[in-house]
Amino acid sequence: LCHVNVSGQSITQPSFREFVAGLLRQHPAIATRLCFEITETAAIASYSQANRFINALKELGCKFALDDFGTGLSSFGYLKHFPVDFLKIDGSFVKEILHGPIDREMVRSINEIGHLTGKRTIAEFAENEEIITMLRGMGIDYAQGYGVSEPKRVTRAVA
Repeated sequence: LCHVNVSGQSITQPSFREFVAGLLRQHPAIATRLCFEITETAAIASYSQANRFINALKELGCKFALDDFGTGLSSFGYLKHFPVDFLKIDGSFVKEILHGPIDREMVRSINEIGHLTGKRTIAEFAENEEIITMLRGMGIDYAQGYGVSEPKRVTRAVA
């Protein structure tokens, strides 16, 4: 999957939603390879617009991730009905899991709630093998960070 960040302002604009949907209708094979990332703060601030945006593009085959989860106005309650495929656990928790018991439990609990609500989890800031090993032991689905791979140009990553 190719992950694309979408701003809070963009998800509130019907014209942007229609623009993206139009492009995906012209190139349907691309849709199943795209995952749009929306920050937790933007999703909560514009909950109904975010739902419309997500549902419209999911119908075309796109995936969605709730980015920076745990740093905004987190409410586990809305996760039951929020139609995202992934929870991206904020790196501010992940980078401290080796030495911070509270951060470790935050990561563990977000992962458990994510799985209970049918979402896969991605841990940001997986900077070394020690962190990746701990994440693997917790059952985190995916890791993102220099411990996995340094960022790649889109042309190389997609090819």
